[in-house]
Amino acid sequence: MCANYEPIKRSQAIQLGLFEPTFEYKADIYPGYDCPLIFSTGDTIEWREVKFGLVPKWAKDLKIYRNTYNARTETVHEKPSFRNAWAKSQFALIPVQTIFEPRYTPDGKAERWGIYRKDHLPFTVAAIYENALIDGKQVRSMSMLTINADNHPFMKQFHKPEDEKRSIIVIPDQYRNDWLNCKNDEAQNFFFDMNINEFTARHMPR
Repeated sequence: MCANYEPIKRSQAIQLGLFEPTFEYKADIYPGYDCPLIFSTGDTIEWREVKFGLVPKWAKDLKIYRNTYNARTETVHEKPSFRNAWAKSQFALIPVQTIFEPRYTPDGKAERWGIYRKDHLPFTVAAIYENALIDGKQVRSMSMLTINADNHPFMKQFHKPEDEKRSIIVIPDQYRNDWLNCKNDEAQNFFFDMNINEFTARHMPR
């Protein structure tokens, strides 16, 4: 599960082949924060400002984001919060510099570790998005998709020892357009394990 990440800087957009976003956002993103998202209109790829934590169409307020910032690929099609976005193949990409996960010491203390590319380039994370109307205002929001990582040689080191290990899904640059425009019955073709040759991690206290 990922509840905190560092988005790319606006000036880094060119490294993803995009123009710089026109909106401001924080350098450290948590559930409920506004953040940049990449999605396809069919003809072009565009930025949108969205909230981290998917707000379904039936929600009465924004508080649901506390429980919807990650979506499990195994159940995303059936969970009430996510199934509309999944059924409509509303796939997107989150532009990231670093994601943060807890790693536990032998004495049970949680440490904040940052996971990032060895070459320090930004990367894109698979997401689903939704548009809802809350109190008469349009709310765009997203959730990171996650896969099981119990046996992943790199990602299994994070989270509590007794907990199931989960991982984000990094979409490589050559598959970004395909992911953004695929249908839900094709999505599993893009559930890539994190490439251990490209990523590393280190302790990053707040």
